Amino acid sequence: MSYGQSNDQVFMIGEKEKVYEGLVGECTDILLGVCNNSMETAYDKWSTMLYDIEKYAEKSQFDIKGIKIWINVFWNPDGTVKNIIYYPKPNSKNMNFEDLTMFFSSFIAEYQLDLTNATCFSHYGSASFPTFAKGIPAQEK
Repeated sequence: MSYGQSNDQVFMIGEKEKVYEGLVGECTDILLGVCNNSMETAYDKWSTMLYDIEKYAEKSQFDIKGIKIWINVFWNPDGTVKNIIYYPKPNSKNMNFEDLTMFFSSFIAEYQLDLTNATCFSHYGSASFPTFAKGIPAQEK
């Protein structure tokens, strides 16, 4: 997908309810279960992905600092991102969130989690940038 195009892969909660409801019904496995119910592993995978989003933003010269969102990520069985659905928190920096949607669309075109499953899976959580995550991110070269 080219940067700036609109599609059903990335959108705000409340914008495309039928698509969202379909994803929730289809991707019933959750990140924790895919990580064999290891909170440590699931947290590490989630934190690493958020850190990779931050690094991608720096590389793309997209200012993500100050963004605070609720986010639901759906992955394909091979670990590629199927969808990102998000909603800004009240204390998030004010911005044109269409730009964030386009940024996430660009990110998921290149990103793959180092985790696989028999079916699609998801995680609903919170994200604040900067992440202050530590460790070696999977996608940093």
